[in-house]
Amino acid sequence: MNTGEDHAQRTEQAAFVYRLTLADFQGVVRVRARRTGAGRAETLLPPLMTTALVVAFGLFRGFLPVVTVVSAVVGLGAGLLGVVRGRRGMARRLHAVWVQYGQCRTVVDDRGSTTTGETMSYTADWQLFTDYAETPDLFVLVGGPRASCLAAVPKRGAEEPADIDRLRAILDRNLRRL
Repeated sequence: MNTGEDHAQRTEQAAFVYRLTLADFQGVVRVRARRTGAGRAETLLPPLMTTALVVAFGLFRGFLPVVTVVSAVVGLGAGLLGVVRGRRGMARRLHAVWVQYGQCRTVVDDRGSTTTGETMSYTADWQLFTDYAETPDLFVLVGGPRASCLAAVPKRGAEEPADIDRLRAILDRNLRRL
């Protein structure tokens, strides 16, 4: 039997109006890199593999130990630079796709979310996402294999301040917090 409180909980909504910025996507990519297994692997593997290959090459070729160590440090730096450039590129590509949608309005409830932009609209139920993370500026929704499905809801877009708390409560009921 449904009580009035259950019905109110099911119909609770949070609404946000926003235009996604490059900084928002940089935050999304940062959350993915730090809080998901796929993101951490993509962050750690390139520098580690670059360093390991440089060291293996130096040992195979019989370089002096000091040359091998210096080469390993340079290889580590190159791997880290690649990770940073890769993250920036991912954020720029995501922003380039989303900028064409213009200002968006997202309404979230216990069934999922509906986003309407100037040139598109879509609805996503909670099965699309598995987890979410909260930053000081964003709610980031993550799902799919290897954290490939991402969505961002900027807190600055809350139609009223209580929408931030309502969205947090809805997400807590439907997704796992990272």
